[in-house]
Amino acid sequence: MEINYSDITVIGFDADDTLWVNETYFRDTEEQFANLLEGFETKNKIDQELFKMEIKNLSLYGYGIKGFMLSMIESALDISNNKVSQATITKILNLGKAMLEHPVELLEGVREVLNTLSQNYRLIVLTKGDLLDQERKLEKSGLSTYFHHVEVLSDKKEENYQHLLSHLQIDVREFLMIGNSLKSDVLPLINIGAQAVHVPFHTTWQHEEVSIRQNEYEYLKINKLSDILKYLK
Repeated sequence: MEINYSDITVIGFDADDTLWVNETYFRDTEEQFANLLEGFETKNKIDQELFKMEIKNLSLYGYGIKGFMLSMIESALDISNNKVSQATITKILNLGKAMLEHPVELLEGVREVLNTLSQNYRLIVLTKGDLLDQERKLEKSGLSTYFHHVEVLSDKKEENYQHLLSHLQIDVREFLMIGNSLKSDVLPLINIGAQAVHVPFHTTWQHEEVSIRQNEYEYLKINKLSDILKYLK
């Protein structure tokens, strides 16, 4: 696919599962959560109920680990008909705390890409999640010096991007977004006239999955982040 990036001056990066590993830890924690409640329901049912609870609570808690912790506790109470023990609730809280304290694991090629692109482009981070947690991960990642601006959004819809680009005085035609989610990092940008690059991660949260028709949208898909250096220098 021949895409022209000659007008691009600002590049936005998603954080979770684009710069560093994130969703893998959620899947691992869900597995442990299901093990804690195996006396009440099947693993498949527990997974389904937890996902439904997360979606129900998104408008209250937003995205991130803390909201996930609360949804696990609420699900445990529902699934057990309020019979889950205090000890199990404590274990669920500890699962969440372990996620919050987990070391930041950079994805392959991230530092090389940022070091190269920061010489010719203004780089910013646009991510969803809990503000404190995302700030912590960015600090621990050692990547903060590459970015001119970091924004933790409540959601990644067209209006969120439009408002932010306007606030930062970035011409939408000069903006390129790079991320792992078609739903959050690619399609909204294309719909407002910007460009986007999709870098799939091997694990995707169910809520972020979306299906589109072939050639319905024009965007670049690459296998790994370092492949972007074939198109941008």
